[in-house]
Amino acid sequence: MTMKEIFFCCILLANTVVSVIYLLFGLLVAGRQEPEDDKGEKEQEEPPMRDGKAVYIMNFVVMLLCPVVGPIFFGVGHLMFRFVFRQDVHLEDVIFSKERVKTNERADEERERNMAPLEEAIAVSDKESLRSLMLNVIRGDIHNSLAAISLALNSQDSETSHYAASVLQDELNGFRGNVQKVWREIEEEAEEETDCEFYLIPYMNSVLEQKVFTEMEQKNMVSKFAEVGEVLYRKNPHRFTSQYYEWICLRLLDVRDFEAMERWCDRAMAQYPEELSSYTCKLKLYFTAQEKEKFFKTMDALKQSSIVIDRETLALIRTFG
Repeated sequence: MTMKEIFFCCILLANTVVSVIYLLFGLLVAGRQEPEDDKGEKEQEEPPMRDGKAVYIMNFVVMLLCPVVGPIFFGVGHLMFRFVFRQDVHLEDVIFSKERVKTNERADEERERNMAPLEEAIAVSDKESLRSLMLNVIRGDIHNSLAAISLALNSQDSETSHYAASVLQDELNGFRGNVQKVWREIEEEAEEETDCEFYLIPYMNSVLEQKVFTEMEQKNMVSKFAEVGEVLYRKNPHRFTSQYYEWICLRLLDVRDFEAMERWCDRAMAQYPEELSSYTCKLKLYFTAQEKEKFFKTMDALKQSSIVIDRETLALIRTFG
């Protein structure tokens, strides 16, 4: 026999010895140990291939069929598991909070494929499609879609108009009741409390800006809206945001209450002289009221300021400048 053959036989012999030792260790020592979490539950069936004898027998076969490579693979894997991956988990800094969990609901693909702007769908002559669309709208969040639903009241399809009228009536009744409830809480709260006002202003604006009430009721609601603003302005004017000023001014502009709107515009300009909305509200007021002198005076003041002008305001200046 040559030296290479002798060396090869020695390797096979050493591989066989290591494999046998590994098998005997598994059968005689490790195979008899029970998992710690199963000591009190011997009556339960142990899952197959879990540190059992079958695992060592299969590894033994692999080590025999793959000399040198097999033992090295299992040895390195055992060392990696023991010293690298098998470490204690430190949960001191881990906080399990339900508030941080966001549930992602599966999209309704069939419904989304059939969605279209309700303004366009009202003109569809297919009554079944229009009814299906209306039902899809009703099933969703309709709080910000009241204006579009109100357009369906004039639909030639009586069933579609009935859907729209029922939903609109229920939503507006809920809005009226909620406004009255919160307003009573405002009347009863302490002078330093402003939580109800901060809730009611954006809530009322989200509905009033859609203009779904009758003309008379819209005016009454806007008057109540401005009254809520007055309460907040009296209690804590420093927390009155420029967005609140803009909402109140625009709603007063909708009902053409120019006197009250100008008062609010002056307040906004005094508190937020560097906000674009303070100027745009005045420009819209003076343009609608046909007060040209005040309009151009406000426009010149805006031009001389350092405020960045948006596209809408720039178009207004170009048109009347």
